[in-house]
Amino acid sequence: MKSPITSRLLLAASFALSPLAHAQPIVGGHYPAGAEGIKGASLPPPGVYFRDYNLFYTADRFKDGPPEFDIFAYVNAPRLIWMTDFKILGADYGMDVIIPFGYLNWDYDTPVGAVNDNYFGIGDIQLEPLLLSWHFPQFDLAAGYAVWAPTGDFSPDRPDVLAKGFWSHMLTFGGTWYFDQEKSWALSLLNRYEFCHEQDETGIDPGQVYTLEFALSKSFTKTLDAGLVGYWQQQTTSDRDNTGSMHDRKTGLGLEVSGLCPKLGMLTSLRYVYEFDAAERPEGQLVSLTLTKRF
Repeated sequence: MKSPITSRLLLAASFALSPLAHAQPIVGGHYPAGAEGIKGASLPPPGVYFRDYNLFYTADRFKDGPPEFDIFAYVNAPRLIWMTDFKILGADYGMDVIIPFGYLNWDYDTPVGAVNDNYFGIGDIQLEPLLLSWHFPQFDLAAGYAVWAPTGDFSPDRPDVLAKGFWSHMLTFGGTWYFDQEKSWALSLLNRYEFCHEQDETGIDPGQVYTLEFALSKSFTKTLDAGLVGYWQQQTTSDRDNTGSMHDRKTGLGLEVSGLCPKLGMLTSLRYVYEFDAAERPEGQLVSLTLTKRF
């Protein structure tokens, strides 16, 4: 099962990090590109599900950022999903909540010396009161609306992996196409668009952010899938502050394997993504381990 989530939770992925050596921090949206992969636009049938995202991110390349830069981040994002039997426009209606927490360690050089620090804490919570899931013979479609609440301990001096310090709203729409009769091949496209509010502590009103996650996968058995995954995340409007801003972006490409254990009723996916072509963001590597259990 793959489904939309949530922070830059998570959040999720290569993460948006504040370029700490800049006079004014770059502020990104909440959604962590790379949180979803194979069949990422397919939601599960009615039921209650627990999903646990484990995201490991490292980066030491930062074009136009600190000359010496290194970061390690681990984010754990538990997600509770409830897909109901209630129908809206022919779709299954559902909802979910994500409460992320994690650990950061970073160091970089500044004109006055080297900085090394670490942090552990809870991140911004995502509430998704609207999830819609359609299932057709060769297609799955999904749509949703989510809100991010600034519940984390935000600091402008810390990479913005867990806490952003502002509210944001996110729209989701995507589809999975099974292009053979056996449904062994799948192409998934998952689109998210985020609207950010003003960050109280800095007065920055971040621009809007578009994220596309995609996957081409093959089912080798009824319980084993593997394929190519990737994402493109792009700031579409400028930050509204007194300094102006560049539009940040990042692109990632990698591989994923996903397996179901029928005895445990557990779906496990392992994903690796390498980032390239980043602007105003670090380029790093993401390893994601996701566990899904139905109750």
